[in-house]
Amino acid sequence: MTEFLLLGTVELRGADGAAADPGPAKQRTVLAALLVDAGRWVATETLIDRVWGQDLPAQTRPSLYAYIARIRRMLASTAAPLDVGTGGAAAGPQLRRGPGGYLLDVPLDRVDVHRFRRLVDQARATDRTAAERVAGLREALGLWRGEPLAGLAGVWVERTRHSWGQQRIEAVLAWSEAELRVGNSAGVIGMLDGLVAEHPLVEPLTVALMRALHAAGRSPEALACYTVLQKRLAEDLGTDPGAEVQQIHQAILRGEPAPPTARGTLPPAQAVPGRAVPAQLPLEAQGFTGRQEELARLDGILAAAGERSAAVVVSAVSGMAGVGKTALAVHWAQRVADRFPDGQLYVNLRGFDPSGAAVTPDQAVRGFLDALGVPAQQVPLDLQARVGLYRSLLAGRRVLVVLDNARDADQVRPLLPGSPGCLAVVTSRNRLTGLVAAEGAHPLALDLLSPAEARDLLARRLGAHRVAAEPDAVQEIVTRCARLPLALAIVAARAATHSGFPLSAVADELRDSHGSLDAFTGGEVTTDVRAVFSWFYDALSAPAARLFHLLGLHFGPDISAPAAAALVGLPLRQTRGLLAELTRAHLLTEHLPGRYTLHDLLRVYAGERVLAEETPPERDRAVERLLTWYLHTADATYPILTPDRRRVPLDPLPASCHPLAFSDHDQSLDWCESERSNLVAAVHQAVAVGRPSIAWRLPAVLWGFFYLRSHLHDWLDTTRTALDAARGARDRTGEAFSLGDVASALTQVRRFDEAIDYFRQMLALCRELGDTHGRVQALVNLGYAYRHLGQPDKSVEYCRRALAVHRMLGEAWGREGTILANLGDSYQQLGRFDDAIDCLEQALTLLRAVDDRWKEGFALDVLGTVHHRLRRHDDAVAYYHQAFDTHAGIGNQWGLAHTLGNLGDVHLAVGKPDAARTRWRQALTILDKFDHPDAEGIRDRLRHLNERPTPHQLCLRGIPGS
Repeated sequence: MTEFLLLGTVELRGADGAAADPGPAKQRTVLAALLVDAGRWVATETLIDRVWGQDLPAQTRPSLYAYIARIRRMLASTAAPLDVGTGGAAAGPQLRRGPGGYLLDVPLDRVDVHRFRRLVDQARATDRTAAERVAGLREALGLWRGEPLAGLAGVWVERTRHSWGQQRIEAVLAWSEAELRVGNSAGVIGMLDGLVAEHPLVEPLTVALMRALHAAGRSPEALACYTVLQKRLAEDLGTDPGAEVQQIHQAILRGEPAPPTARGTLPPAQAVPGRAVPAQLPLEAQGFTGRQEELARLDGILAAAGERSAAVVVSAVSGMAGVGKTALAVHWAQRVADRFPDGQLYVNLRGFDPSGAAVTPDQAVRGFLDALGVPAQQVPLDLQARVGLYRSLLAGRRVLVVLDNARDADQVRPLLPGSPGCLAVVTSRNRLTGLVAAEGAHPLALDLLSPAEARDLLARRLGAHRVAAEPDAVQEIVTRCARLPLALAIVAARAATHSGFPLSAVADELRDSHGSLDAFTGGEVTTDVRAVFSWFYDALSAPAARLFHLLGLHFGPDISAPAAAALVGLPLRQTRGLLAELTRAHLLTEHLPGRYTLHDLLRVYAGERVLAEETPPERDRAVERLLTWYLHTADATYPILTPDRRRVPLDPLPASCHPLAFSDHDQSLDWCESERSNLVAAVHQAVAVGRPSIAWRLPAVLWGFFYLRSHLHDWLDTTRTALDAARGARDRTGEAFSLGDVASALTQVRRFDEAIDYFRQMLALCRELGDTHGRVQALVNLGYAYRHLGQPDKSVEYCRRALAVHRMLGEAWGREGTILANLGDSYQQLGRFDDAIDCLEQALTLLRAVDDRWKEGFALDVLGTVHHRLRRHDDAVAYYHQAFDTHAGIGNQWGLAHTLGNLGDVHLAVGKPDAARTRWRQALTILDKFDHPDAEGIRDRLRHLNERPTPHQLCLRGIPGS
């Protein structure tokens, strides 16, 4: 089995013990970024942030994909092959791509940093003897080979290195205490001496060294340690040694034994291995300056949090739009991130978004559950249940939660942690007095920058010499910008791009500008702020100005370059240049490579400009272009993700629309995932602007994406919206499609009775419309739903009706194999084994003809079950092995687990309990990765393995009829 080493240089050792080359520095950083969350999904954006931070190359994603491909090849070269026939488990690690980004599937004990944490946690157990603690901690510390992640660089690397270093110090302190308890004081002096030299101001290390020296009879050296520490503290920090150091110093002077340690024998718990550790904080704003008083107050709140062990600490940062609330919160959060080793959560609640599309507590908590590693299918449907799960996951953990741009206290309350150890920072234009009164939040009102801070901001952006050379002009710029950080940043961007302009010219142009933002900000900003926006807007090239104000029509939280090109109706290359112009002017932020967002104050301004400068028909055409682009690009993913599903009828592609094209499955899923929030927003915007045909077609073409990625809440939301839109427009075709889509979403949340009602409505409507294909789809899905309700007789009825109608079509629609496979499963559940075998063998012929490997694996598995129930165990094993190979060939993890479980049943039936145990454990390993509900059934089989076996209740299983 491959070993992964991070506590030193990044290294790999194969199953034969030979070292493998982990590649160049960036590739090693990608590997390390995956290994710290081994066994958990790491989002693509998180990987990019960890590896590149702000230093993003032009082709970030292609570079990442290249590194991922090389790592896969490297892992394959170090692993042993999977032995299917002998019951052996997979010997090598796997790097998989899926709903959460990437997952490096490797046992935690094969990664030295995770093994280190496990050993420390085991040593913490109260039932351990002193000798066992010593042995465990010695082994843990022996894993360290030098500076962790040696040779790598970057903000995330440094933060991680620092956090691990703190954990090592805590482990060393625990180990030295344990060694002293067994009388081995001399054995710890060398390591402690080296650490004290490395960290001379960390008092607990000096305390531990003084204790060891004193116990070893080297008291003069212990006193010398105190003298060195006292001098360093006085010179570097202007303080004296703490109480514990002074107490042991006095005891040594009196010749007494050292007093008991105040720390106990083991350190506080660190991040729990195996749990997802989110790192969602955005990048800091460049040129952050000032706010020293506010930062000190936040530091004080954090310090007080350690003393308030019975409460969650909340800080509420309030202030007007553009005053720098987010910049302050993110800057401070980045500074203290290492104090929260269990992770940092962040969400922009968009409480004052001019489109009204604020993030609901429901959406926010779902995002947090994703970040905490909860599989989509395990997220409860009820908001209160989700909140309860979220708070349970944070219990006993130290997590920083940043809730940015909140509308009011009600939007925030469900997102607050429920147990001590966590800290929440909330930013809002409102003062959130309800949160202060009810939750004891610490209010922090953020005012405009002081004149000195405003000048310092300009100096940091423009250079101290340039600012010092024109003090009067700088003063006027500060005054005209009302000391508002957003306005000052925009002015600085303009002046920086024209370094030859005197600042007096900048001041003159500001003075000549007029206008007010009061009309749409409720008087929160002064009249001069709009003057700043107007001045820079007027300074843009005409195409860039037009793109800027058209962005005010976009409902989504951000926009990609291709989508912006569709909105403005220009070629992509030209649009990229305009986006760069807007970004340089600080009127737009590129928050991810190729993805752009507007500050909400600028979004308001863009909305005003578009109303003033574009006619209603032109505004309508721009929105139509954007929504049409989203629809046709989503449709380009549809045949790749669901090749056997009939196409949704679309209007002809307009000549001006240039949707993206996709070459493979992963590329299609990646685009849908990156655009998910915008696609959901587009469905609602289509309703708002009177485009019901787009509103129902967009969820229809996203069927495969929502199913494969288990975005069940978005699926239900958009399909119900689509159904209402189609019915409102009296679009009967759209209504039929939407009825089936709502029903399909309901089957995945196990609400089969409701799904059946919708499928029945779809069936009746398709019959009325003469839509035979739709009738077949409704019938086969009714069979699927009834089978999962435990009514296989009704399932047979509907599958047979579907088959009869399909055969009436007289064309190769590609559905017959799926219908026959489902019919065969229904027959086997009824005990009609001959009929089941006949259907399944026909299904295999048809499915293989169209290379439908997913449903082929399902049909083979059901054939195995039929032969198992007929006690033809050798045939059953043969079919299960074929099913296993088919599932493995396409990466169908659910199919693998199900087939392994069935193989275990066969082994038990023929008197091979050890082989059954092996197969069930393999199945459980897969199911546990996804927290799949079938895992509990496998556990029951393992628990009762030595009891008298009971007849196995076959799992109700089928293929959605799509």
